Amino acid sequence: MTETRPDATISRRRTLALLAAGPLAPLLPAFEVAAAPLAYRLDPQKLDDGVWLVAGAQEAITAKNGGAIANIVILDTSAGAVIVDTGPSRRFGEQLAALARELTGKDIARVYVTHIHPDHVFGNQAFRPEALATTERVVKGLEEMGGSYADAMYRVAGDWMRGTELVLPRKILGSGVEDFGSRRIRHLAMRGHTASDLVLFDERSGFLIAGDLVFLDRAPTTPNANLEQWRIALANLGGIPHRRLVPGHGPAEDSGRGIEDTRRWLDTIEAQIRGAFEKGLDVTEAIALPLPPWTLRIALARYEYERSVMHLYPRLEAERLPSVGKPG
Repeated sequence: MTETRPDATISRRRTLALLAAGPLAPLLPAFEVAAAPLAYRLDPQKLDDGVWLVAGAQEAITAKNGGAIANIVILDTSAGAVIVDTGPSRRFGEQLAALARELTGKDIARVYVTHIHPDHVFGNQAFRPEALATTERVVKGLEEMGGSYADAMYRVAGDWMRGTELVLPRKILGSGVEDFGSRRIRHLAMRGHTASDLVLFDERSGFLIAGDLVFLDRAPTTPNANLEQWRIALANLGGIPHRRLVPGHGPAEDSGRGIEDTRRWLDTIEAQIRGAFEKGLDVTEAIALPLPPWTLRIALARYEYERSVMHLYPRLEAERLPSVGKPG
């Protein structure tokens, strides 16, 4: 799989656009305004008995895809359907709820929200708040960032977002288990991609649903990341015996490649960005650096690298450069 754009000299206009986007840079492709049909194509892939994946596009959020870029998991249980993440809009959530009922023949028993990013949470509106479950820190993050994410999603996705409002989960989780008849779901509270990343392990199928702690064949996003904590989470995920892993973006797999590729990407971009900073390169020069050849097979590698420079350079400056106007 190739990058979305070749290595090239980055224009001043491009750099300023990246700077202005700040933490909402995941939504940068805001200039696609072509009309799109207001119905998502949800194509469930059966992964196991009673387990389906609705795969997200390996793309950035645009007006063409309506923000449907995140993986969604549906599980059938004797207590009802269990869903992991709700997608980018009310319209998506409504279609997802209808699909889950069609696949399972049951109502919705539980909806897990893995983290704060908008492609995973704005379908919440289609579900009862009491059925929505996540960690306390995810709820707090949505309270703080939800309005900004909504504004950005409306700007980028346009009519796909019509009528969408953020609904906060009411069920607060820590690390523990929930039983849904014969299916037991274990919750694992981790962090690294964001301040709180909820991982789910289905003991019946042996499936590990990792959320955006794992990306496969698509470059990881870093706007709210702590890279050291993320590496710890990846090590913990690798230590959990599982039959199959479902990443937040990319295909389900049983080889461990998702964990390894995510770690390799984080190590690669951190080393490159720190190296550029130590050499005294400015942000524009750091953005223009070529990526290693192995990244050519990863979707959005150039785009996510550029964004990561914009997120990580200010942090390096805060850590390494002397403060001006403050006592030493």
